[in-house]
Amino acid sequence: MSLLEVSGLTVHFATDDGPVEAVHGLDLSVGAGEILGLVGESGSGKSVTGFSILRLIRPPGRIVRGSVRLDGRDLLTLPEEEMRRIRGARIALVPQSPRTALNPVITIGTQIARLFELHGDLSRRAAWNRGIEALDQVGVPDAARRMGQYAHQLSGGTCQRVMIAMALASSPQLLIADEPTTGLDVSIAARILGLLRELGTRTGAAIILITHDLGVVAETCHRVAVMHAGQLVETGTVRALFRQPLHPYTRALVRSIPRIDREVALEPIPGAVPSLLHASPGCRYMARCPHALEVCRKNKPSLDVVEADHRVACHALEANRAAVA
Repeated sequence: MSLLEVSGLTVHFATDDGPVEAVHGLDLSVGAGEILGLVGESGSGKSVTGFSILRLIRPPGRIVRGSVRLDGRDLLTLPEEEMRRIRGARIALVPQSPRTALNPVITIGTQIARLFELHGDLSRRAAWNRGIEALDQVGVPDAARRMGQYAHQLSGGTCQRVMIAMALASSPQLLIADEPTTGLDVSIAARILGLLRELGTRTGAAIILITHDLGVVAETCHRVAVMHAGQLVETGTVRALFRQPLHPYTRALVRSIPRIDREVALEPIPGAVPSLLHASPGCRYMARCPHALEVCRKNKPSLDVVEADHRVACHALEANRAAVA
């Protein structure tokens, strides 16, 4: 049974020219102990999806319809006070911009220690010591001294590690990590990804890893969900999706990865993410697709099962199968 079930999620942002449909009809699930990679270009709706799960979408944005069920409870119907208790305790977020997420007038140590006091039922001194351990665990050098510093005194990479330490403090049931390795060097990034895998194994936490780095997905995740222009276009296990990507957008993403085992010219994805203002009722990838049909212009393709856990939203699926073969 899935720990998190997202069904029909649709999110709009109001503008003077009309609503921008940032996420449309999204269905997503992740089980306990599972790491789900949510990938796609910038502007595809990945971060909006993460914030919607936490009900952190603020005006002019709003969740128009859908449900977000955690252990069977719809988070979208809960009172705000109860939702506050869930954030940070049962669901934790590692935001994409860590420096702006930290309070600039409170020391790093105070912010971390408060989490351990609230969620760990620890004394102030014990919470402070646990904060030092947490920073050391995510690779922050001289952790005891860093506890007394402010966000503006830290590098972007160190701020990122502080946010990860804070997210892991309460051993959440669900962790949403939005580009958690941005700004980190290779060795620290590998350490952070190892911590995420360990969290899932040790506590049974579900993890949604939002990233554009397919190498990170291949190394870390169990399943992948590919988003384009606010819609899911393909989902499946890491093995199935990398071995046989069936949606033309997924194939284009895979072909754009640099290879070290052989010389292959990089193939940029043609065109750009379409405007989500007055979005087309059909397939939003149609203008960039080499196999587009007339039906793609009028009807949105449904996310259909191809085999086992592999699902694809494409009217020209047979043409794309032939292209893979």
